[in-house]
Amino acid sequence: MMTETEDKTLRYRRAQSVTRAEEITEKEKKVRSSQLDKPIHKPRDSLFSWSSEFANFTGLVNWGFLMLTVGGVRLCLENFLKYGFRVNPIEWIIVLTGYNEGHSHQYPSVVLLIFSIVPTVVALMIEKGIAVNLINEKLGVFLQITNILFIITLPAVVLQIKGNHFSFIGATTVCMIYLILFLKIWSYSQTNYWCRNGTKNRFSKNKLRRQSLSAPNWKTYEEEKNEEAAAAGLIKYPNNLTLKDLFYFLLAPTLCYELNFPRTARIRKRFVVKRLVELAFGVNLVLALFQQWMIPSVTNSVDTFSTMDPIRITERLLKLAVPNHLIWLCLFYLSFHSFLNLMGELLQFADRNFYNDWWNANNISVFWSTWNTPVHLWAVRHVYVPITERGYTKGFASIIVFLISAFFHEYLVSVPLQMFRIWAFLGMMAQPPLSVISRIAERRLGPRWGNIMVWSSLILGQPLAIMMYYHDYALLHFTSE
Repeated sequence: MMTETEDKTLRYRRAQSVTRAEEITEKEKKVRSSQLDKPIHKPRDSLFSWSSEFANFTGLVNWGFLMLTVGGVRLCLENFLKYGFRVNPIEWIIVLTGYNEGHSHQYPSVVLLIFSIVPTVVALMIEKGIAVNLINEKLGVFLQITNILFIITLPAVVLQIKGNHFSFIGATTVCMIYLILFLKIWSYSQTNYWCRNGTKNRFSKNKLRRQSLSAPNWKTYEEEKNEEAAAAGLIKYPNNLTLKDLFYFLLAPTLCYELNFPRTARIRKRFVVKRLVELAFGVNLVLALFQQWMIPSVTNSVDTFSTMDPIRITERLLKLAVPNHLIWLCLFYLSFHSFLNLMGELLQFADRNFYNDWWNANNISVFWSTWNTPVHLWAVRHVYVPITERGYTKGFASIIVFLISAFFHEYLVSVPLQMFRIWAFLGMMAQPPLSVISRIAERRLGPRWGNIMVWSSLILGQPLAIMMYYHDYALLHFTSE
């Protein structure tokens, strides 16, 4: 075994040898530069070599954007030459307003959206009943769970019974609103449960501590906390149980309830106008892309999937990938930036962290935790953390989160289509193993390859699911008996 002194001596010698080598290199460089042959060569790496540490590829990025633009223009011209000009704003109005629902003179989507107020008020009444001891704690929790399950099952039941009276846009809107309401009422009930139990526990501890104090002017724990909250302008439980507070939360761009949200000082009118312009332009752009580019590609893929020709399926998948991905990016910007920022500004909601830099994600798990911050925070706060606090492993909690997410992805597709398949569910449940594979790629091949895997799953995974659903839908509704 080498002693510590010998180890230090060896390190010193190595340091001396390195210094000596550098001195020789510098001396050789000076000698070479003084030669009469005017030398111009020196030791250096090619720019594309990793060891060169060259990082300025701005010109290549510009070239890439130019090539994408040229390819996009060519695809647009090809589309116009093959299908003609398909954009028709009148059809947009018919689809978005649910005009085809009006033939029944019932407008069931509108009726269901208005009815969503009922379970919302029921949730508030249950919480107030528990707060004033009118309802037993266990009974109140049972009633809230029943109410929350009623919210998520109502659209599925109504669409199953009267599905032919709904338009696809109307059914999708109803399912989306009720799913958001489900997540918000879950958060509202659970947060009030935490506040209620936390207050009881603190009060009992404070009561035991002050039993030994005989001074008659001691204030109770609740009185002290209420005075502190009033001085800070904060709302304390159960003073938050009002319709105004609940409906502010339902409209706020968040899924996680708090008694006191961070607020801005004023509404910026110019900011609101910018977001409105973005929404007006963006919605028209998405509808135009969908009508001109997406619908023909999806329609023409039915026969290809029926024959199960892998080469033609791959060609259709790649052809659909470009318009689908452009529409997805537009919808992401319109939803998470334009719309949520608009609602946040109008409601003076100060927390605008609706997304993070998911485009830089080096593996699948990072992507899912950064692209949709409201849902991610809800899942962590109301599912992941409560499960781990009960002693379960983080891996088990993650699987439960993905199971819930997979169920709701399938819910948003199968219920409006009234066609129960499992493609979206399977796609979401494939994310944990994909996450492991992408982490291995990131660790062994570098972050760049992990990021490429993330983008590949986004560009190719969604159009594959769309073609599979449309193929099944077309066979179910458009084929002859």
